[in-house]
Amino acid sequence: MGGTGADLGARLRGRDLTAAPAALNLVESRTPAAHAEVAALLREVSPAALGGEAPAHVVGVTGPPGAGKSTLLGELVRAWRAGGRTVAALAVDPSSRRSGGALLADRARIPYDPEDGGVFIRSTAAGGRLGGLAPATRAAAQALAAAFDVVVVETVGVGQSETEIAEVADTVAVVVQPGSGDVLQFLKSGIMEIPDVLVVTKADLGEIALRARRDLSAALRSLGARDTAVVAVSSLAPARGIDDLLAALDAHRAGLDLGARRLAARRAGALADFAAEHGERGLRTLGGRRAAERRLADEDAGADIPSLAAALERAAAEAAAQAPE
Repeated sequence: MGGTGADLGARLRGRDLTAAPAALNLVESRTPAAHAEVAALLREVSPAALGGEAPAHVVGVTGPPGAGKSTLLGELVRAWRAGGRTVAALAVDPSSRRSGGALLADRARIPYDPEDGGVFIRSTAAGGRLGGLAPATRAAAQALAAAFDVVVVETVGVGQSETEIAEVADTVAVVVQPGSGDVLQFLKSGIMEIPDVLVVTKADLGEIALRARRDLSAALRSLGARDTAVVAVSSLAPARGIDDLLAALDAHRAGLDLGARRLAARRAGALADFAAEHGERGLRTLGGRRAAERRLADEDAGADIPSLAAALERAAAEAAAQAPE
């Protein structure tokens, strides 16, 4: 069952999980008519409409290809469901050059029970941005957060995604695999400040996994990031470390200033949408990225991403009108 953007948003706000597939189809639509409907949907699930921030814990999961993210997420979904929490997961895939859609489409790689109505998993396209997040993914996460207890955004960590997922998620988990060079590469990559939780997979490898965990913990201490948890897990049956990982994710969320983090995420999303639509030329019209951020800071804290992006567009139009010929 579909519906207008406003209808779908109202259903999600009422925690109707069956609205999720149609809502995702809408936010991923490229038709001009869908643009206004997506804006209507997101207005219905904005903090202003909800009377506060959406209830979900939005968890970002990133890491190098082959690190075991999808298998790990299968275990996390199982554990969340066992605890009575509903889960939506967006697995970000490279975009098809032909269709613009996710290459894996609905054949999501995260294992789960398809008969479980408390789980919704969808592969979504990266929008041609390797490692990045398309505007549709940001919108989908915001929409689903109104209805589900946990919303996961999983993406391949190849550079840009680490910073972009930090703009979307309440809690970011970076997954690395011991004995593969991932840990060394991670230490060199300069993104140690981004993860809220570091996950070392394949703890069943024994000493090599323990060494990876020690190396990461030492690196975090040297940076003064003592609050970042480092958790070793194994997804081989019987899975190990999953409860520790859940506890670390929940502890981070409990210590957050959620309103401030979500507000920063909405402003970052609006700026990303504006830049995707108008490019660097549009940002120059506003006086640059910092000037655009200052304009967003003057907007209603409860506004949704499309409303904030529209405010930037109005400001850019006014600036262009006032510019000398």
